[in-house]
This record gives sequence, C-alpha cells and structure tokens, in this order.
Amino acid sequence: MKETLPRLGVNIDHIATVRNARGGEHPDPVAGAWAAIQAGADGITAHLREDRRHMRDDDMERLQLLCESENIPLNMEMAATSEMQNIALRLKPKAVCIVPERREERTTEGGLDVAGQHNRLVPIISALNDNGSRVSLFIEAVTHQIEAAARTDAKVVEFHTGAYAHALDADDKGKADEILKALQKGATLAHSLGLEVHFGHGLTFDNVEPIAAIPEGMELNIGHFIIGEAIFMGLEPAIKEMHRRATQARYRS
Repeated sequence: MKETLPRLGVNIDHIATVRNARGGEHPDPVAGAWAAIQAGADGITAHLREDRRHMRDDDMERLQLLCESENIPLNMEMAATSEMQNIALRLKPKAVCIVPERREERTTEGGLDVAGQHNRLVPIISALNDNGSRVSLFIEAVTHQIEAAARTDAKVVEFHTGAYAHALDADDKGKADEILKALQKGATLAHSLGLEVHFGHGLTFDNVEPIAAIPEGMELNIGHFIIGEAIFMGLEPAIKEMHRRATQARYRS
C-alpha cells in the first residue's frame, strides 16, 4: 500500500473567484484547469455552489468537455440537492463528491452528516452511481460517520482536514497531533470497510506531508493554497512542488 503514491486533484474554484471579483471572462477557470493538467494534476476538482459564487454552469460544461478530451477525471463537488443532482446527471463527471453547503460560509467547513441524512443521501448516491459517476462523501474522520458512509453505495470518503490545518495555524501542536491520529485511525477503518480514502481542505506545502504519509490515502484534493501560491511562483511550479512533497512523504512512511 505504501508504494501507491497519492493522486493530486487540483481544485480550480478560486480562479473563478478572481474572475468573478471583477466580472467578465478572465481569468478563465477552464484555461486554468488545462494548465493544471499540463503541469501534472491527476484530476480537476470544481464545486458548483447553489449561489454560483465561483464556478458557473457553463464552466462546468466546458470543464467536463476538457477533462474528457484529456482523459482526466473531473470531480464535481456538490450539495445533496435535486438541482445539483440533475446537473451532475446531465454532465456525467467521472466523480462526484457530496459536501455540506451553507450560504453563510466562505468555504466548506466541516463534514457531511451522513448518519443523520442517510435516507436522503442514498437515492442521490444510487442515481449518480447508475449514471456512471463514482461518488465520494466529504466527512469527518469519526467512526459513526465512516460506518454510515459504508452503508451507502458511495465508494469513497474524503476526510475533512480543515481542523488539522487550523490547529497548526494556531500553533496548537497537541490538537493537531490528536486530529492527525483521528485521521490515521479513520483511514484504517474506512479502508477495512471497502472505502477508498481521500483527504482535502486547508492543505499546504507546510502541512501536507503527515497527511500524504497516511498509507490508505489515495488522493489529495487541494485548491485554495495552490491557486494562491501560483500568484507568486506560477501554477506549474506550485503543482509540481505539492506533488514532490506528497511523494516524498509517502516514500518516507
């Protein structure tokens, strides 16, 4: 398992955030996705939010065409709503990640309550699976949510790493270590239940290696930091450096 290197999915939402801050068509997030693919991204992630605060419907249409032509998976993040389900069924992205969504949040904070929303989620997951998309659930690394995810037809769980990142930002190493242990334990449990394990949210050059070293982790989804770092060093160097650090961590583990 340790020989399997984690894939890097690059989230291009915040290219659209910059575009939308001024209006118009530039910078184009789809052009950014193409550049990320050329730089070595293993997949492209994009979140179509209910309020369309960054990605737009036509962005998603063009992204799907691009990813199909480049034979690269598009991972569509979406809330568990009928509107988003219908869009995903029409687009047929390779992957769909169901996330919690609240209008007042700046970005997705916290994991999906799969245990509490099981009956609402299962029909959506089944419909997406039947349509050819592999479904992942964005959750916290806690036992009852992992077990609930395993009782659905989802094939993947993506563990929310935001609390780990925030603890390190606050210089609370004790809390960060506690959260890291929970992520490691959760990954072991999810893998034992037949779920593929991904990680995402708040990951940077400085904090990614302990997460990338978790042997069950098959994919890292990183966006805000990579797009922000691209302002200073360029998109290709930022992606290559993130790949390097993740690979280095897995080889060391």
